[in-house]
Amino acid sequence: MPEPVLNRRRLILISAGVMTAAITGCRSTDILNPDDGQARAETDAALPMVNRLRQSRGLSSLSRGRPAEVAAVAQAKRMARAGEMSHLIGFNDSFGARMKGHGVPLPAAENIAAGQDSVERAVQAWIDSKRHLDNMTGSFNGLGVAVAWDSASGNRPYWAMVLSA
Repeated sequence: MPEPVLNRRRLILISAGVMTAAITGCRSTDILNPDDGQARAETDAALPMVNRLRQSRGLSSLSRGRPAEVAAVAQAKRMARAGEMSHLIGFNDSFGARMKGHGVPLPAAENIAAGQDSVERAVQAWIDSKRHLDNMTGSFNGLGVAVAWDSASGNRPYWAMVLSA
């Protein structure tokens, strides 16, 4: 084949590969069951720790928020599948769209972590980070916390906390 035709075919194939990667990376709004075995909801364990922190600062206690918990499970799973700790995973990801897709009352915030071997250590890591601490002491009512494991990298735990109105 003449060189211009080959170059055009390569460009088309490369473009198709990029589009396929972008499309398959977009799985940010799937609603997942917190009890399906790949991830575990940890809200009940985290809630007393977060509420002790809030009460020590004169703030009202949070409640377990089912939509926030489902969103936390979904985010922990997304990070474990990607093998990456990130709020935004995949092409055209949006925190607001994810929260809306899970029915999380807004405003909302998300804390993430990776590598901690217990919910206590994950919550402590968030307390030790000013930005994450600010989220936990913000004007929120609901809480969801979850962990999922990346089996491809030796079962590294990925943590997500979602705080909601």
